[in-house]
Parts: sequence; C-alpha cells; structure tokens
Amino acid sequence: MHPAAGAAAEPGRDCPRCPRLVAFRQTWREREPGWFNAPVPSFGPVEARLLIVGLGPGLRGANRTGRPFTGDFAGHLLYATLRDYGFAQGDYAERADDGLVLVDARIANAVRCAPPDNKPLPVEIKTCRDFLKDDIAAMTRLRAIVALGRIAHDGVIGALGRKLASAPFAHGAVHALDGAVLFDSYHCSRYNTNTGVLTNEMFRALFAQVRSYLDAASQPSASTALMSGGNTG
Repeated sequence: MHPAAGAAAEPGRDCPRCPRLVAFRQTWREREPGWFNAPVPSFGPVEARLLIVGLGPGLRGANRTGRPFTGDFAGHLLYATLRDYGFAQGDYAERADDGLVLVDARIANAVRCAPPDNKPLPVEIKTCRDFLKDDIAAMTRLRAIVALGRIAHDGVIGALGRKLASAPFAHGAVHALDGAVLFDSYHCSRYNTNTGVLTNEMFRALFAQVRSYLDAASQPSASTALMSGGNTG
C-alpha cells in the first residue's frame, strides 16, 4: 500500500522484509535495549524541495539514536554543511532531541535498518526500495536530490525506474531525472574524509551548487541555471 501524496510510508518497528537485518536488529536489541534498534524513519518536512539520500543507519549512529546521520562522525560534517547553506537550523548534538530542524530538506536512507559492517546486500537494497519510492512520491515539491555514495545513487536511480547506465555515479556529477536534479557526492564517512577521498571543501562546494540551483529554480526566469560543471543523464 502506497501513501497518498504528501504522506510518506515508513517501515514498522518490526519490519520483517530482510531476514538477515531482522536477526542483526534483534541481536542489538538484546545487547543494547536502550538503543533505537529499528528501521530509521526519514527526517525533515515532506514538503521540502531537497531530498538527501544516504546508505543506511550506522550501527552506533542512527541505529542508536533513531535519526539519520545522528550519533556518528558523518553527521558532524553533514549537519554543519546543511546549516551553513540554510538547510538546517539549531545545534547538532548527536541526539534525536537536540532541537535541530531541517529547512526545505529531508533525509532518507536507501536501506532503513543498520546492516552488518555497513554493507547491505543487493537483495536488501532492492527490498527496501519501496520506502524510498514512497518518500520521493510523497515529496510533491521535490526539485533536487543529493545521493551520498554509490549505493544511495543506485537506490535513487532504481526508485525512479531508470537504468543505472543512464546516470553514472561520480562525485560532482549532476543528472536531470524526472522533474528533479540528482547531485552525486562521495559519502561523508570518516573513512572518506580521513583518506582525502572527500574533503570539507568538496562537500561544501556540492551543497553550494545545490543551494544555487534551488535559489535559481525559485526564480521564474531561471530553469537551467545550474548545469555548468556537472554531467547530465
């Protein structure tokens, strides 16, 4: 059953779809009963024009706190960048109740449950895709999507019913897809930033591009202001 426009469906706390993830979830419920340990819902207003898609909940991050990118390293870079470019307000304190709010932005994961070793199986990514489809369908004002990493990128392309070859993943690539523009970024993980695969400057430059695109899109005369510097698919 799909939600009506303007209402996104979320998996239930005991979603049974992926047996391996169910077993992993149950193990951690027994080890850490005070943690969230459930499919992590999307965060931010469904009326937003920007959707940010991640891989899945970090075991000691979103799986612990119940909010995407909250409680581990990736959240520090993501939420600081969102705040600097007007997509978030408040202070990020690694807690779901820290008062941070998103502005014209929403965050979802390609896989809603924490996968072992942060590596969901292809069948799990495909099985969970219905929830990403529902998020996209519910966001009736959606104009831009940021995919954080290849799994998120592939999830978005699959959710839109497109072939992966039609929009190759690359950091900084830009693809026009079904009424929205997809911006690709390397994932803001500790590994990627520590190794220099993704620098703060690279990440900020991408969100500056998204900010400029959405600002231009709100002007009647600017329909394709952004596409300089990116690839289109």
